[in-house]
Amino acid sequence: MGFRVGEKIVYPNHGVSIVEQIRESEIAGLRNTYLHLRLISNNSKVMVPIENSELIGLRRLTIRKEVNSLLRTLANGRVSPLADWKGRYKQNLDKMRSGRLQDIAEVLKALNHVMQKKALSFREKKMYERAKYLIVSEIAVIDGASEEEVARRVDRALARSMQKSAAS
Repeated sequence: MGFRVGEKIVYPNHGVSIVEQIRESEIAGLRNTYLHLRLISNNSKVMVPIENSELIGLRRLTIRKEVNSLLRTLANGRVSPLADWKGRYKQNLDKMRSGRLQDIAEVLKALNHVMQKKALSFREKKMYERAKYLIVSEIAVIDGASEEEVARRVDRALARSMQKSAAS
């Protein structure tokens, strides 16, 4: 993908990270070129072999014009959660692993709709919180806004989705 030092990228299921270094290192007798990333969420550091970056889904930040599309997706009222929680959890887990912000938004919206009808399981509640964090933190970086401000925008979009869903 050709990442650069100083660039902000997304490490799926971990969120926005900064490429701090790109350098060759030897680990367990194997010499590889590694991306040295610092996760913004907790300041931890991760080394990812460049050759594995596509496999694990490292990607550039979502482009700014996609943010409005994402918020419209959250607000549109269309959701099709699976009735069986195990099937729903597996489907949502696959979407979370994709690292695509649009997939994560679908998970957040679906779990929000389920949550309005009944309590989420512990695992689904954690997934809901993680999905919301990943969306809010990436949009905050893209827009240069505070996470609190973005969280309010996301909450308003989810509330509109619930209103539209109830009306239909």
